[in-house]
Formats: sequence, structure tokens, C-alpha cells
Amino acid sequence: MPEHWDPYEILGVSRDVSETDLRKAYLKLAHQYHPDKTGGDKEAENHLKEINAAYDVLKNPEKRAQYDRFGASGAGFSGTDPFSGFGGGGFDAPFEDLFDMLFGGRRPGGRGSGRRAAQPGNDIETCLSITLREAALGCKKHLRFDRMETCGECHGTGAAGGKQAEPCPECHGTGQVRVSQGFFSVTRTCTRCRGTGAHIANPCRRCSGGGHVRSTRELSVDVPAGIDTGQRLRLSGEGEPGLGGGPRGDLYVRIEIEPDDIFERDGNTILCEVPISFPEAALGATLRVPTLTGEAELRVAPGTQSGALLRLRGLGMPDVRGYRQGDQIVRIQVETPSRLSKRQRELLDEFERESNSKTYPIHLRFLDKLKGFQQRS
Repeated sequence: MPEHWDPYEILGVSRDVSETDLRKAYLKLAHQYHPDKTGGDKEAENHLKEINAAYDVLKNPEKRAQYDRFGASGAGFSGTDPFSGFGGGGFDAPFEDLFDMLFGGRRPGGRGSGRRAAQPGNDIETCLSITLREAALGCKKHLRFDRMETCGECHGTGAAGGKQAEPCPECHGTGQVRVSQGFFSVTRTCTRCRGTGAHIANPCRRCSGGGHVRSTRELSVDVPAGIDTGQRLRLSGEGEPGLGGGPRGDLYVRIEIEPDDIFERDGNTILCEVPISFPEAALGATLRVPTLTGEAELRVAPGTQSGALLRLRGLGMPDVRGYRQGDQIVRIQVETPSRLSKRQRELLDEFERESNSKTYPIHLRFLDKLKGFQQRS
């Protein structure tokens, strides 16, 4: 071992580095100089050997203590030769740590496991269309959707007659194979069995060896009052079946609210437009207006203008979490008569002759503004 060899310097860490920071530094460098990143560069390969040798010394408390006391060439340092583990192009230095780095800390099965670990099934999503009134009051709806079910002929084994699958001859039932890349070896998912560790010589004809078939599922779902378009309901355990005995995934029901002929929705506020006649707007009136739960009485004050917004408190959409009830806003539209009888014309002419500036205050204010604009021009 060369006298100047310093594992701390190689890993770029201080002598008081913690175990956690030491491992982070090692993984970063191992990833940087991995053959897949460097394209098999010989110099990078040699540097990676130094990195692994340095980490092999420092991760071991006894070796680290000996190095700190005696150095690389000291008589008391009993650490192994940093490069002794690479003879013949092999590599078995801290493989567990490299595996964590390359595969996110999850080892895909163990040697001799023989079967895939239980995995939950996939979640699925379907759409449910409801009316605005159903969204306001809440409802129970019948739902029909497709999902995968365990094959009834092979009982999920994928083999004809329900027989159990045999161990994969490629990976010997582990679901993993060891692949060498130059001096470095990694474990990968077996391509023949796709990680299941099983080989089906005679696949089930109904499911083609998959163990699952697509089927139609029907159920009832309770839609809570106040739900809005885009929100989803979660039905636990109604998704795809799991693997290796794992639980089913979940079903998400996405809500779509159909457009309404009378009402518009803005959050928990409901808006609707109500036409009234000119006499009702001028003299005032009490109207019966539609709401999501029936009809309600609305008082229109004398002189109400077209476009006025009147509020009906507590008659909007409920909050889906039950916090509060929204309001309904009524937009008044004063309708101008389009067809008049002779007598109606006579009455309107008489009305106009009796009118003065106080009859149309809004018009009068507009004329005053117009005069000011003309004087400034």
C-alpha cells in the first residue's frame, strides 16, 4: 500500500465525518465513476477501485481507528490491501451500498426466494356524470366499470388446470440474474420470467398465462352533497388485484357535473338569471324563483335595474366537508316588450309625456357626464 494513500482524501471528507455523511460521499462518487457513466474508461475504473477501497476501510470502525492511529503504512494498520478485492476483474467490495445507490435501496428479491414478494394491485379510475341537483343534495348512483379479476379456470396461477408454476430455469426461481459489466457485476430482473421466478410450461388458455382476466364490475356509490367537477371518490379495494397475494388497489371515481339549463355554479355559490317585466321592475314585486331545492320567495324593490344581483342566503351549494351552505345569487333581467298592442302604445306614450328628469335619474347623470366630456374635447 502506498504511503501517501489517504482514504479521507480519496472520498473528499474530513477526518471527523459521520457514518451517514461518509456513505453519502461514497455513493456520490461511486455513481459518478460507475462504468455506465464513464463508458468503461480505464482511468475511471481504477479510480472507482480506490473509492471502494477507501470506503471499505472507513466504514469499518476497527480499520478506521487503526488507520487514524498508524496511517496506511504504519505497523499497526491491519486493513486489507485496498485493491485486493479486484483480482481477475471481479468486484465484491461494498456491494450492498452500491446496490442501494443504483436501485434506490430496494433489493428486488433475495437469493433462493423462489417467488415474487406480495405487491398491492394498481389503482384504477372511472368517470361518473351527475346532475347539479344531485350534486347539491347528494345521491346514490349505480356504477359499472371494467377491472381485472382472478382467472376462474386457473385460479390465478396462469397454468392450465390450475397447476402451480415451475421455477424459472433461467434464474432458478429467484426472479433475478447476475450480470457482469467489465469488472462490475449487478443483479437484474430476469427477462425470461420478468421477475416472477416462475415458469409456466402450459399457460391457461383463458388468461394466456397472466392469471387475470378483464371483467365488468357493478356497484353502488354514495355521492356526498356539495361535490364538484374534478373531485374524486376513493373506493378502497375495488381496483386491480395484487400480485403474490397482495391486496387489491383502489378505485377512484372522478365526478363530472352536467351543465344545467337554469343554474350556474361558482364554488358554493349558485347563480341564476330571472327575467321580470318593466312594470315589476318599476313598481316592485314579489317573485317565486327556482332554487336547487324547489322555489323561494324573492322581493324585488321598486326601481330595480336590469343586472341587479339579489341574494338568497343559504340556498346555494353545501360545502362537501359540511362547513357551511353557500348562497344563491339572482341576476335580474328587465325585459323590454317587443310587441305592443295599440292600447299599450297609447299608455306608454302617455307615460312618457308625464315623465321628467326625476323619472330617469340614471339617464340624467349620464347626460351631465356627457356635457363635461364635450366641454373638455
